[in-house]
Amino acid sequence: MKKYIVAAACFIAAAATSMAANTARADDWPVRPVKMIVGFAPGGPTDLFARLIAQSLTQQTGKNFFIENVPGAGGNVGAVRAAQSAPDGYTFLVTGGNITNNPYLFSHAGYDPLKDFEAVTLGSSTPVVLAVSPSVPAHTVKELVDLIRSEPGKFSFASPGTGTPPQLVGSLFAHALKLDLVHVPFGGGEPAVEATVGGHTPISFGALAPALPLIKSGGLRALAVTGKERAPTLPDIPTMAEAGFPEVVGATWTAVVAPAGTPKDIIAKLNGLIVAGLAQPDIKAKLAAMAYVGIGNSPQECEAFFKSEMATWSKVIQDAGLHAE
Repeated sequence: MKKYIVAAACFIAAAATSMAANTARADDWPVRPVKMIVGFAPGGPTDLFARLIAQSLTQQTGKNFFIENVPGAGGNVGAVRAAQSAPDGYTFLVTGGNITNNPYLFSHAGYDPLKDFEAVTLGSSTPVVLAVSPSVPAHTVKELVDLIRSEPGKFSFASPGTGTPPQLVGSLFAHALKLDLVHVPFGGGEPAVEATVGGHTPISFGALAPALPLIKSGGLRALAVTGKERAPTLPDIPTMAEAGFPEVVGATWTAVVAPAGTPKDIIAKLNGLIVAGLAQPDIKAKLAAMAYVGIGNSPQECEAFFKSEMATWSKVIQDAGLHAE
């Protein structure tokens, strides 16, 4: 009996020591530089968001949060790198909608967005904007829909690339409204809107930032944004719901995730730091200049958002027969 009492006491002491160590780890974290992987080349919206947040985290903690760009396969290479990293609170992934879309677009993305990652927070969001060349004789979404239906197969829409959120929104638009509309992918937001400005691809679905200067200068005619609310930078442009097409909703967004198994207390601490950073006036202003709005929700809310996105866009991808390799 004495032997069992001693063993039980040792077990309790070990558990208490482990709990104390975990608490200390969260209290002290970070004690060394923290890597934030971005699965895209420098200069894109995901990278720019990551650098804003990394700078804020560095200022708040006094420890270096640095960016490692690992581009390739639509963000898959960086996602796999992050998923395979040690879950010790020193590697995170800053990602966009690719994390939830790619497993349905690629025959082997190399990761599961829910099993291989822990959600930290949804960082920011910007609506997709439906715009047309000034040469297109449509000034409302309804007029555009009627025009496409009057000449099936004639019209095409530009997007930043296959599988990107703007392209998926464009596909949702076409399939939900049963439109014969051809998709033309480009290697980014800027070449896509430039093709629409030139009239080569008369319709564009794209992130707001690259389109905004051209909309304001008259090079593009914005018909609607696909967010649930109007964009602060385009207050006179209706949402798709206001235009009469509530089924067409979507956005370009950024999020922060951790490798599965990362301690919950560290995730909670990072979440709090990011939320605090997003509340800073300078970061708000910089995000606004990119046509993004900061969000900073809880890990649980972020995970629920991922599940919702996967349910919506997996069906769009399947219905449209989309593939990316």
